Amino acid sequence: MRFGVHLGYWSAGPPEGAAEAVRAADDAGLDSVWTAEAYGSDAFTPLAWWGAATSRVRLGTAIAQMSARTPTATAMAALTLDHLSGGRFILGVGASGPQVVEGWYGQPYPRPLERTREYVDIIRQVVRREAPVSFDGAHYHLPHPGGTGQGKALRSTVHPLRADLPIHLAAQGPKNTALAAEIADGWLPAFFSPRLNDEYTELLATGFARRTGDLRPAEEFEVSASVPVSIAADAEAAADRVRPHLALYIGGMGSASTNFHRQAIARMGYAAECDEVQRRYAGGDKAGAAAAIPLELVQDVGLVGTSDQVRSQLRTWSETALTTLIIQTDLRAVPDLLPLLELREEL
Repeated sequence: MRFGVHLGYWSAGPPEGAAEAVRAADDAGLDSVWTAEAYGSDAFTPLAWWGAATSRVRLGTAIAQMSARTPTATAMAALTLDHLSGGRFILGVGASGPQVVEGWYGQPYPRPLERTREYVDIIRQVVRREAPVSFDGAHYHLPHPGGTGQGKALRSTVHPLRADLPIHLAAQGPKNTALAAEIADGWLPAFFSPRLNDEYTELLATGFARRTGDLRPAEEFEVSASVPVSIAADAEAAADRVRPHLALYIGGMGSASTNFHRQAIARMGYAAECDEVQRRYAGGDKAGAAAAIPLELVQDVGLVGTSDQVRSQLRTWSETALTTLIIQTDLRAVPDLLPLLELREEL
């Protein structure tokens, strides 16, 4: 099992310690660093800026939102970063949710799986550069069928450094997880529980059975999960650092009727707890929402506890389908966490 560091998306501004965390990850021989975006900072610019100081670590977006860019614009960014990094870029894309897609980007959200399939298909056309890009789907049309009538199919002027540049798919629902195994080179789950590994493996197998074309073999498929990591003198103190993050995703991400993060955690067996967290969060009691999250849930989706407890938990995670554990923590703490990863050679 490999390790990465999640830089996340920004809140009010750039997170403290990000540049230092990226350098520490590169110096320590970690596998990857990852960025994200919501409706503030974008995923590509910080990756290029901080990644410019690295020479070994892979650079990934987890995730770049599909509605933020046309498929060809995303492919252009991927081609560019792959060249600039010497072939170290990983393109992670995802559909986001209706609140952001319709509220921030002003685009319709329905049929996200169908849109994802079309989006990835177009990106692969651009990156492979085998022919001018053309597509006639339910959501994307290249060239545009209306307008001036002067549109023509074009081929990227830039030749790819890697025609098989890896595309990873952020997915939480069962159908979307299977889709990742069918059309992508990796799966980016936001919340992963080792306890449900058999279920994940079955969903991925469903997708692998439908895998066609010249994609990488299923044996090379990557599963890279963002995992909250918190170490303290006791488990409850460590969990308190993670609870506000989980409360935000369970109670505050998405609309009251559509929150894929909440649904993913509810499927783990915490439906009642999710209802309570959402009720308190919607009422403005963010502290109460965090307090309503049990230690069991926190430790189900994170490496949380004392140093000895986390080392023990790490072995459990290493026995799952996970190929890369992406550390999600206060970036200022990343250099101090690296001794914990002394076990990585054994895992």
